[in-house]
Amino acid sequence: MKRCFVIYKKIIMKNFEVFLELTRLKKPIGFMLLFWPCVWGLTLANQFSNNNYVYLKHCFLFFCGAVLMRSAGCIVNDILDRKIDVMVERTKDRPIASGKISVQLALVYVFLLCSLALLILIQFNQKTIFLGLASMPFAFSYPLMKRFTYWPQLFLGLTFNYGLVMAWISLTNEFSYYPLIFYFGAIFWTLGYDTIYGFQDIKDDEIIGVKSTSIKFKKNPKLFLFLCYLIFYMSIFLIGILMSYSLYFFMFSILILLHLIYFQIKNFNILEPQICLKIFKSNNFLGFLVFINILIGGYYS
Repeated sequence: MKRCFVIYKKIIMKNFEVFLELTRLKKPIGFMLLFWPCVWGLTLANQFSNNNYVYLKHCFLFFCGAVLMRSAGCIVNDILDRKIDVMVERTKDRPIASGKISVQLALVYVFLLCSLALLILIQFNQKTIFLGLASMPFAFSYPLMKRFTYWPQLFLGLTFNYGLVMAWISLTNEFSYYPLIFYFGAIFWTLGYDTIYGFQDIKDDEIIGVKSTSIKFKKNPKLFLFLCYLIFYMSIFLIGILMSYSLYFFMFSILILLHLIYFQIKNFNILEPQICLKIFKSNNFLGFLVFINILIGGYYS
């Protein structure tokens, strides 16, 4: 009996490890990059609603939603890319590509994760629920874009920063150009950092025929990154002006600019995949800096 229990426990732990690998839950950078635009939108909106209890509650709900949807998105990505992943050195050992888990079981996981995400979504107002449901096709079709266009990162930016607008509406229950301006800039933030991320696999991608902005702008990537991050930074600057933020907001914004220009672009090297990964991950810290900057702007305005 004891032996059977030990075997059963090993099987459960093995399946759990596969699930963690499949959903990338051990790599929080993915769901944090999805969460930061949400908390930016919430923090901006809370300066109008000024209800800290609801604000904190929505932060928690959006965080849970980001974890669940990013996990589901990773599984869908691996299902659609299973034949491509086996040809790429970095991804060949992913659970579906390597045969550790079947497509059928992976789809069951997707259904369960999306069901939990839906339970979170229905906690919000009707406009937020509608926007959330409308985003589903975009969230799960992203992996297909790299088969047809050199701009899959742009499509990812549209999807990954969608929560900024949803978060604003979840607190204010109305549309506004404030989150739309910020959303537009954040798209280029994602376009930049995911282009950097794509340089890890550029050699394999070119052989396979997969498209990306990393390939399209490989001859002059720093100029492309500079333009993307400049648009993102200008959207932050414009939000500060429109929200009548104090000088402290614009002074702190210099740290964001330095991180974008000095750390990310200056240190970027297409020949060093590990450096590309390090710079990509640093955008989690950048998301935190933007969040603090919005708090400063609201507090001192």
